[in-house]
Amino acid sequence: MQHRIIVLGAGYTGAIAAGRLAKRLRREDVAITLVNAEPDFVERVRMHQLAVGRHLKPRPFSEMFAGTGVELRLAKVTGVDVDRKTVAVLDANGAEELEYDSLVYALGSGWNDQGVPGTTEHAHQIASRPGALRLRERLAGLDAGETVAVVGGGLTGVEAATEIAEARPDLDVVLAARGGLGDWLSPKGSRHLRKVFDKLGITVHEHAAVAAVQADRIATADGTSIPAAVTVWTAGFAVHPIAKATTLEVTGTGQIVVDRTMRSVSHPDVYAIGDAAMVMGPGDKPLRMSCASGVPTAWQAADAITGRLTGGKLPNVPIRYYNQCISLGRKEGLIQYVTADDRAVSATLTGRVAAVYKELICKGAAWGVANPKVIPTRRRPVVRELARAGSAAGAPA
Repeated sequence: MQHRIIVLGAGYTGAIAAGRLAKRLRREDVAITLVNAEPDFVERVRMHQLAVGRHLKPRPFSEMFAGTGVELRLAKVTGVDVDRKTVAVLDANGAEELEYDSLVYALGSGWNDQGVPGTTEHAHQIASRPGALRLRERLAGLDAGETVAVVGGGLTGVEAATEIAEARPDLDVVLAARGGLGDWLSPKGSRHLRKVFDKLGITVHEHAAVAAVQADRIATADGTSIPAAVTVWTAGFAVHPIAKATTLEVTGTGQIVVDRTMRSVSHPDVYAIGDAAMVMGPGDKPLRMSCASGVPTAWQAADAITGRLTGGKLPNVPIRYYNQCISLGRKEGLIQYVTADDRAVSATLTGRVAAVYKELICKGAAWGVANPKVIPTRRRPVVRELARAGSAAGAPA
């Protein structure tokens, strides 16, 4: 009897986890199912590029996982019952319930409107491909001289503002940031960011918390009104709501509480990775929602499941940060080196070299997802007693 592993979500973390499990476990011992609503991989870190009309290479899952033993199920996840160990899905043929022995929850996150009035009605988001495509269509219809307001001064907002300003120099691009521009960077990094913003003609409103979004403007908490033909909302992410509707132990934001191996502290047959998981990093600080955080959690979960099913060694590799890679259009970039717990240090890399560096990081991340079979790994047999124990009461400790 095969041990049934279901992976929910095929973003960076879910796809990597599925491929890593397939490389490490014998096909006759496990049945790995990857559930995703879309048929191809979405490079989420490139959504700002898609929004300005740039072409992204298609990466069909059917090609990526061909010959791996991973079964791709194109369906939308509508619910999870962690007590009955079932997943409810909806596809073209209707609703169905899937049973699992081990579950990898990687449904990720979407945009967060922060409860600001008018955001859902009037703002655009680039946290998903449909959102980026809608923004692309809207930007293409703008006339020269019209204003695009980007709300949010974090990495996503900075990348979106610079990408739009570079691709459409005929538009007026405005960035509204709750704090100071690049206030998380080192002094050198912050100076370079301001230099690029000035060069691209981006107007910055610092310490400007947006309190409302209207069809043709945004309003800040201090009463300032900023005209905007298009508003792009990048002020944070919110996790998928399904986990919060289960009996899993979750945080107030809906992230699943996990241990160092990414296993749920309340349901040991469930693993959570990426944005969906509350993972403590160096200094007991929660990891931020990012590809840099998510990919190592996928490695950790896959190796932990493998270790527990085969009686092997459990992973004990601390997850830490090394740098923040920021694209500033296609010609400029900023690599901010950081401490293990993500605090900026003085070292930075800027300019064209940094842009190439960031591009290589993005290509490397996509390559790792798209080539699950390239690096050979010996598949290990599942210990039947451990598999049965995991199926009955959660994976063994």
